[in-house]
Amino acid sequence: MLHFDCDYMEGAHPEILQRLVNTNLEQTPGYGCDPHTEQARELIRRACEAPNAEVYFLVGGTQTNATVIDGILRRHEGVLAAESGHINVHEAGAIEAAGHKVLTLPQHLGKVSAADVEHYIDAFYRDETWPHMVAPGMLYISHPTEFGTLYGRDELEALHDVCQRHAIPLYLDGARLSYALASEENTLSLADIARLCDVFYIGGTKTGTLFGEAVVTTRPELLPHFFTLVKQHGALLAKGRLLGVQFETLFTDGLYLRIARRAITTAMKLKRAMLAKGYRTYIDSPTNQQFFVLPNREIDRLSQFATFELWGPRGEEESVVRFVTSWATEERHIDELIEKL
Repeated sequence: MLHFDCDYMEGAHPEILQRLVNTNLEQTPGYGCDPHTEQARELIRRACEAPNAEVYFLVGGTQTNATVIDGILRRHEGVLAAESGHINVHEAGAIEAAGHKVLTLPQHLGKVSAADVEHYIDAFYRDETWPHMVAPGMLYISHPTEFGTLYGRDELEALHDVCQRHAIPLYLDGARLSYALASEENTLSLADIARLCDVFYIGGTKTGTLFGEAVVTTRPELLPHFFTLVKQHGALLAKGRLLGVQFETLFTDGLYLRIARRAITTAMKLKRAMLAKGYRTYIDSPTNQQFFVLPNREIDRLSQFATFELWGPRGEEESVVRFVTSWATEERHIDELIEKL
């Protein structure tokens, strides 16, 4: 079987696994107080051109979103997000479980617009009963979005400006950030993101690590006592060196972007083949997530040879499906799938 369900089906990239083996018997302090983790922090600061940024390592994406959002918001505040945003649709109410409401905005190909953010905040405070309601305390976006689409630099600058005007932090979920940065249509760099976002995270789980995400903030005052909060949320690893070693390796010799490019190359090859066969895209994604509309009979036939996801409920005659490539996808995997179309 060929597998295109998600981008973390494999273990770890061989270079990361080898580095974990090489450092396995070292004895170091726990909880990220080791030399490898400190070196990883410094490498990430350099990559982001943010020498004064604070960098924290957490065990997974849902824990990261829940911990950051809980850390930023006051008890009476909620988080603005696209109605299709990951925290709204695919995190099992993790944000709400911490006592914060997700305040949804219209989505435009998975993205939120600065105009909609402005309108929501303006309308909220024009309502004389606003003290009785959940206040918008921050904005959540992801790059790429849940549909694999990308924010342009002009769009992120506009979101940054509206958040600055209303004094709410801008937080970017970077679970698949490497695949955004590796896309030919991407116009943002890590330095741009560090400049325009108050907090963001660099995903490792989907880009070659066994597990782990790196939270970066240029405004550490937004997350006071964050280390303690990470522990409260069950996102702190006692053997923190395991995270440090993995991100130290990812950010050495350009590995982070180098392995992400393979996912983009193979995803684009798959898209071209699907279009050549007469199938249509559901959303035109330039990243490693590809969405197609296929007849149900074709979905059933392909399922004998490959695994992929139905994206939403199955339709009567045709349905939307998602194919995901990763750092480990090889061109031969795509060739084998194309032969089955």
